[in-house]
Amino acid sequence: MAEEKFFLGRQPILNREQTIVAFELLFRSPQSLMQAQISDTHQASASVILTALSDFGFQDVLGRHRGFFNVSHDTLMSSAMELLPKRQVVIELLENILMDAEVLDRCRHLKSLGFTLALDDHVFSEDFAPFYSTVDIIKLDVMETPPSELSEVVKIFRRWPLTLLAEKVETAEHYTVCSELGFDLFQGYYFARPVLLKQNRVDVAKVAMLQLMKQVMAETEIDEIEETFKLNPGLTYNLLRLVNSVAIGLRVRIKTLRHALTVLGLEQLKRWITLALYASNEGRGMQSPLLEIAAVRGKLLELLVKGEGTPAGKEYADRAFMVGILSLIDVLFEVSMEELVEKLNLVEDVRLALVERSGRLGALLLLAEKLEQADFAGMEGHLAECGLTLDDLMAAQIETINWTNRLNLAL
Repeated sequence: MAEEKFFLGRQPILNREQTIVAFELLFRSPQSLMQAQISDTHQASASVILTALSDFGFQDVLGRHRGFFNVSHDTLMSSAMELLPKRQVVIELLENILMDAEVLDRCRHLKSLGFTLALDDHVFSEDFAPFYSTVDIIKLDVMETPPSELSEVVKIFRRWPLTLLAEKVETAEHYTVCSELGFDLFQGYYFARPVLLKQNRVDVAKVAMLQLMKQVMAETEIDEIEETFKLNPGLTYNLLRLVNSVAIGLRVRIKTLRHALTVLGLEQLKRWITLALYASNEGRGMQSPLLEIAAVRGKLLELLVKGEGTPAGKEYADRAFMVGILSLIDVLFEVSMEELVEKLNLVEDVRLALVERSGRLGALLLLAEKLEQADFAGMEGHLAECGLTLDDLMAAQIETINWTNRLNLAL
């Protein structure tokens, strides 16, 4: 078991401020994907979870976040559960567990030890009242519950001091409905989905940011770039916070905008300006979930390309990073990717990757997206298409998460 390799998926969980506070962790071995009897792709045994987390490392996988993971009946009852770091994990009981007196006693014991417990894909029943007084979180599949019933369900659960988590929230409109109903946590990629637009133009404030990006892509003189920054104080502030984070690895502390522009150099400047665009979104700084996901995509693509040892390695790795970072820019600006790409000075392989998901960089971007969605079956075939191994992906993924965690130390 110790030598077995795993796919690792992390699905974001956000609070009412739309800040990522946790990830649901999903582990799957390539072998399990080949077994027809494995029908529940969210289920893994205690040995798999413990081995995978031991190999990856809790801190490496989660950073400052908490981790939710599913447990079956046997996993729940195993004494191995008590080896898990109780302050960093949420034990999520699968919906197919028979909720009998034995399970209730086990939950109460784990709760007494300081563990946080959640019921997955739960449907209300008065028979579960003792559990509602014991567990901390109820996860509701809002795609399976008619909107007309959700309001009443929320009211019923408010009889207990429970945190309500809406699962499968996939659109901004869906999030708004669930938030208004009183849900506390939200799971899904609604924040990374383009919204339906009533107009086809970028607003005035975003035009300036887009102009800045265009300038750095076109390698404009530093004086012009600095002037654009000066017109956007919030963007300047976020850039300085980003470049002063430990992730950039500078030995000197950046004090001024001109200092940052001079010391960083063009390629790093491109990276950190793009990150700063996300960080400045809605004034939420580094807490933006778009920033976290975009940063993960960019760094993962960079590392996967670097691992190939191509002749033009550094330049190509920089382009790969930009593909990942820019892949959510349409969501940030609420404009189609095609329109945005037309306004930027992008090289052809970057343009094709962003608009069509084609070419080598497009294939790597698709791989990153499948990883986010925990589409393990799709990833396995796509790895081969990209000429990568699971070892390549695992190594790059852990280094990426570590880098993103260090980036967030600037908070």
